[in-house]
Formats: sequence, structure tokens, C-alpha cells
Amino acid sequence: MLKLLIPIDDTDSTPAMIDSFLVWLDRLGSPVEVHLLSVQPLIRGDVGRFIGENEIRDFHLEQGLKVLAPSKEKLLAKGIPHQFHVSVGDPADVIVQFAREQQCDQIVMGTRTLGHLMALLVGSVTAKVIELTDIPVLLIK
Repeated sequence: MLKLLIPIDDTDSTPAMIDSFLVWLDRLGSPVEVHLLSVQPLIRGDVGRFIGENEIRDFHLEQGLKVLAPSKEKLLAKGIPHQFHVSVGDPADVIVQFAREQQCDQIVMGTRTLGHLMALLVGSVTAKVIELTDIPVLLIK
């Protein structure tokens, strides 16, 4: 069984990526184990002085579940079993670490169309994942 990791973010391109993934999955025709992952950014600054650790953890979980909800619904509608996870940290680092720990066979990611200058300035989570991992990465536009 192919074990797939699909990092999910809240960009406008995510719903189309999931739709394309579902088409690809139909063509694949073999059983898969799907893991959806939302990586929430660390809260920077002195927030910890004013808000407790439990509240911060609950906030990250709530935001992650909100990001995952539309993708989960699409997988459920197609009858595709899946697990979902919320982590906190640098997205690319967390994605690669999660994929290794879960022994995923492939990471499935969307690509966002950034202008060349913008991509050079801000980089890309997808590009960093490809750089950091030895696990195959399937890019879906």
C-alpha cells in the first residue's frame, strides 16, 4: 500500500490541487494510505507572556483543523480513508521530518504560481521540501 503525505495550506490553489490529486488517485487504482498535514507557523514575540501554553496549542490545533477541513471533506466524499495531523514549525522542515517519521512513500504537494522575482525573494516551501528530502515528491499544479 502506497503511503502518501499531503501537506495542506490555506492558499487559494489548495482546493484545485486536491481535485487534481483525486483524479490522479482514481487513475492510480491501487490502495493508498493518505495523511493530510497542516503546519502552523510558530507564534513569535512575547505572546507567551500573555497567553498560556495550552491556549497557544489550542489555537494552533483550531487553525490547523480549519485549514484541513475542506480537503478532509473532499476525501470523505470520495470514500478515501485518511488521517489528519496538525504540527507547528517551519513548514518544509516539519513536512520532511513527518514524512520520514511516518515512512511515507511519497509527498504530494501543490505548486503555487509565483512570479520569478517573488520566488527568488521569498523562496518556496515546495522547493525547500524537494531540496531537503530523499522521498519522491509529486507536484500537482
